[in-house]
Amino acid sequence: MSKTFLFAFLLVIAMSGCTKKDTTSKVDPINNSDTTATWWQPVAGVTFDWDLADVTSSDTFFTDVVDVDAFQTSQATVAALHAKGKKVIAYVSVGTLENYRDDGNLLPAEVIGNVYPEWPDERWLNIHQLDKIKPWLISRFTMIRQKGFDAIEPDNLDAYENETGFDITLTDTKNYCSYLIELAHSMGLGIGQKNVPELTDSFSLKFDWALTEDAFDQGWQDDMLPYISKNKPVFVTEYSDVTSQTKFQTVVCPAAKTKKFSAVFKKRELDKWSYFCQ
Repeated sequence: MSKTFLFAFLLVIAMSGCTKKDTTSKVDPINNSDTTATWWQPVAGVTFDWDLADVTSSDTFFTDVVDVDAFQTSQATVAALHAKGKKVIAYVSVGTLENYRDDGNLLPAEVIGNVYPEWPDERWLNIHQLDKIKPWLISRFTMIRQKGFDAIEPDNLDAYENETGFDITLTDTKNYCSYLIELAHSMGLGIGQKNVPELTDSFSLKFDWALTEDAFDQGWQDDMLPYISKNKPVFVTEYSDVTSQTKFQTVVCPAAKTKKFSAVFKKRELDKWSYFCQ
C-alpha cells in the first residue's frame, strides 16, 4: 500500500468518526433512558392513604404510602413526607385535560374531545394519537420526577368506555398503558393500574401496583387478585356516598384482609378524612 493511499484511507476513517450521526432522541426520555434505572416496587400489604386536598409539609399520615396531587404538592412537601418514612405517589390525569392546569398548550386542539360529564372541568383526550400527546405526558412525568415522587397514579384510563368524541378501543388503551409504563420506568418512577379491571390479565406483570375505586361495591374486586399473586399491592378505596362505614368495616375489611388488599374508606372528594379497617 502506498503512503499516499494509506494517508487517504486513514483520513476517511477519521472523518467518518467525526461525522457519526447522533441517534439519541432529544424529545422522548424512553429513547434516552439509563438502562440501569430502578424504581420503587412495593410489596403486597403496605398500607395506603389518599389525599388530593392541599397537602403540606406539616401533614401527618399513618400509612406507609401516601397518594397526593402531582401539581398541588410541592417538592418540599414530598421531601418532608419522605423524611417521615413515607413513599409518595403522584396523582395525575393521563386521559383527560383539566382546564385548571397550566399545560394545556402542549396539546393540539385535534386531540381534545368531549367534556367528561362527571367532571365538567375535564375533556377527554384522543389517546389513539399518542405521538401528539407525548410532549404533554413527558412534561407531566418530568415534573413528577423533579419533585421527587416515587410513583405515578395515572387517572382516566377508561376512555374506551366513555363518549370521548373519538373512536378509542381497548387495544388503544393497552397500547397507551404500555407507553405510560415504559415512560415512567425510564424516569425511575413506579406506576400503577388505576381501575379498569380489563387490563389486569395483560398488565399485572407490568404495572407495579393497582388502585381501585368502589371495586367491592361494584363486585369486581377479585379481578385484581393477579397483583397479589405477584406480591404487588392492591390499594382498595371504597366511598362513603355508596357504602356505609358499617358495611366497610364488617364486610369489606374482613374480605380485604383475606385477600391481602390494603383498604381505605374515603369521601368522594378525597380530602383528609380517612377511615381504616379496625
